[in-house]
Amino acid sequence: MRIFRKRIAMTLAVGVLLIGCKTKMDSSSGEASLKNAFKKDFYIGAALNNDQIEEKNVGVNQLIVSQFNSITPENIMKCEVIHPQWDTYNFEMADKYVAFGKKNNMFIVGHALVWHEQLAPFVKNIKSKDSLQLFLSNHIKTVAGKYNGKVMGWDVVNEALNEDGTYRKTIFFEKLGENYLIDAFKFTEKAAPRTELYYNDFNIEQVKKRAGAISLLKKIQASGARIDGVGIQGHWGLDKPSLNEIEESIIAFSDLGLKVMITEFDISVLPNPYDMVGADLSKNFEEDPAMNPYKNGLPVDIQNKLTQRYVDIFKIFIKHKDKISRVTFWGVNDSGSWLNNWPIKNRTNYPLLFDRNNQPKAVYDQVIALKKQ
Repeated sequence: MRIFRKRIAMTLAVGVLLIGCKTKMDSSSGEASLKNAFKKDFYIGAALNNDQIEEKNVGVNQLIVSQFNSITPENIMKCEVIHPQWDTYNFEMADKYVAFGKKNNMFIVGHALVWHEQLAPFVKNIKSKDSLQLFLSNHIKTVAGKYNGKVMGWDVVNEALNEDGTYRKTIFFEKLGENYLIDAFKFTEKAAPRTELYYNDFNIEQVKKRAGAISLLKKIQASGARIDGVGIQGHWGLDKPSLNEIEESIIAFSDLGLKVMITEFDISVLPNPYDMVGADLSKNFEEDPAMNPYKNGLPVDIQNKLTQRYVDIFKIFIKHKDKISRVTFWGVNDSGSWLNNWPIKNRTNYPLLFDRNNQPKAVYDQVIALKKQ
């Protein structure tokens, strides 16, 4: 049964005037902010890095609390950080993250319990099926259990599918078979009964991978394990995927009775090798000046294209606001975006709504304006 979305009262009053902004952003008034504009539609989130969790930059912190009402951790809840040794857990940064969200009345997301990337080295050296199953059980019981009722939604399994919709040959699949996915959700449901449970992946708006995701989600549902939502990551470009693919996927996943979330939203303006899309961390390429064309600034025509792309996509989100519970940007501003270093290092990308000086771009006003139409 579909769980109705929860709404968290936003009581924080923070007024921030950002120099150069066309629109005053005030979280406590009726004036514009992303979270105010869409508060009747869906949560607006951002992924936070360590410095942002620890509030080291006043300007960035003001931007976060004034614009967003949901947060996701970039890295500090991944296995290599939170569970570095078999019997050792490191909750220092995760505790700070949860405290930050609670202090600012935010919907707190945990990311991610089961993922084949960023595993602690000891996991990769586990040889036996029984030992890996024990790790999976203990890891989820300890991490998800600690934050039961504090973390409001968990990405239980992250990126389990290949581009053709088949299962990735991860350490979990190779040793435990496809049932590891079902087990992960059952373990998490038991450890964190007050937390929503999600499957999260990139490119699942594309036809073959979408079909594989639908098949996987149905298997989890048929097993009796609880799953509440699916995260479409949304690492997209100026032209791909098509608007039809995005909209059709939102509808298809919602038809399963699941909440739909856009969980890692950004739009790259840079060329990618082999016209690659998505977020496969295993794909990396050598630096090439031709692949970094906007080092000294974004041309007006590309700025306009980025603005139109965001507007077109947000129109779809608004149209299907009854199906979407959250839209989370993967980062706060352009300077902190992972796309400056993936799939090629040391590039200058412009994928978010706020620039390197925390100033809102023209696209910000255009997205806000959609709610006034």
